[in-house]
Amino acid sequence: MFTRRLLLGTAFAAGAVAFTGVARAQDWKAKYPELVFAVVPAENASGVSERYAPFVEYLSKELGTKVTLRVANDYAAVIEGQRNGSIHIAGYGPASYSRAVVTGVKVEPFCTTRNNDGTVGYYSVFYVRADSPYKTMDDLKGKNLGLVDPNSTSGNNVPRFVLNKMKINPESYFSHVTYTGSHENAVIALQQKTVDVAANWWNAEDDSNLARMAAKGLAKKDDFRIIYKSELIPNSPYAYLADMPPELKAAIWKAFQEAPTKNKAAFDKLSDGKDKEFIPADAKYYEGVVELIKFIDSLRKQKS
Repeated sequence: MFTRRLLLGTAFAAGAVAFTGVARAQDWKAKYPELVFAVVPAENASGVSERYAPFVEYLSKELGTKVTLRVANDYAAVIEGQRNGSIHIAGYGPASYSRAVVTGVKVEPFCTTRNNDGTVGYYSVFYVRADSPYKTMDDLKGKNLGLVDPNSTSGNNVPRFVLNKMKINPESYFSHVTYTGSHENAVIALQQKTVDVAANWWNAEDDSNLARMAAKGLAKKDDFRIIYKSELIPNSPYAYLADMPPELKAAIWKAFQEAPTKNKAAFDKLSDGKDKEFIPADAKYYEGVVELIKFIDSLRKQKS
């Protein structure tokens, strides 16, 4: 009798916990009938849409609520969208996430990606045209520099940090500094000789923005040459709004974590199959990049 009562009591308790979990899920679904997912435009809008559409569809299915992809015009649009609460989940670069933190956006990183080779990071590089005479940054004084976006890690902030270590002030050293808007546009500007040197992201010979462009027929890898490569930069974070319910945050992270097995095609599409998995990441992981952003801000103040 005691055993039977114990079993009944245990079953009732488990049922109550399950019911509570379902009720909480229904609570956040009622409050969030739609979740907006935005990504910083590392490539042009059509490329972002094509790359992320299957993954967003997968998220909608796993979360049981509509997830809408928002293609942002620039990096700042993602930051401001999270600031005003209209973007619930964001795919940032390390610097754009750090800019959000520095400017008071209440956002929490929850994961990043591990590369297929086991590393968790990428590099900033300076490209020149392969047919140009330039070998080092010393050869480029008075020439035109192409950057990506003020909030791009590999396309602006790390390059400015690197140039500062070389005692170079871009605005006075180069004839002109241009923000191209995306990594693709930076390569195109170099291709068309609008700029003489361009910053970009690079992970490996077969894993870079240039490699992606070559696969799409937008550029030829042999037309460009790297003249500088930075130290390893932490991989980009995905972040959600800090004030969202814990149950919703847990469901989002679970869906990300399970994506490589539950929908490998959608997961592989995000990186052209160059990523192995999503791994946990928190604010502490990006503290160094936050400090970098503060340093870049201090440089601007010194020169203003």
